[in-house]
Amino acid sequence: MKRTVLLREIASARTGDKGNVSCVSVWPYDPKHYEDIKASLTPERVAAAYPDLFRGAVERFEVPALHGFNFVLHDALEGGVNASLNLDFHGKSFSFLLLDLPVEVNDQ
Repeated sequence: MKRTVLLREIASARTGDKGNVSCVSVWPYDPKHYEDIKASLTPERVAAAYPDLFRGAVERFEVPALHGFNFVLHDALEGGVNASLNLDFHGKSFSFLLLDLPVEVNDQ
């Protein structure tokens, strides 16, 4: 049986940034949700969810041995922390945006 939950219910996330690129890593609380997240949280879906924020390519790197993912968000920081006029746009909130996305999980 499948059900839909918010990603934050089954995973945590951390962010980092360098220049105009932000990285968001996603880590399931339980490894059983790795495949569910892999199926639901595609680069295309992440890019489509926030097109005004993530203006460049979205890449996903899988870390199956650790049951995690790293999303690289290009052109996402208005030119970068030092170049942006926005004082608090370091990409730290991007982890919360991803964690707010619904994902389908198997209850097996």
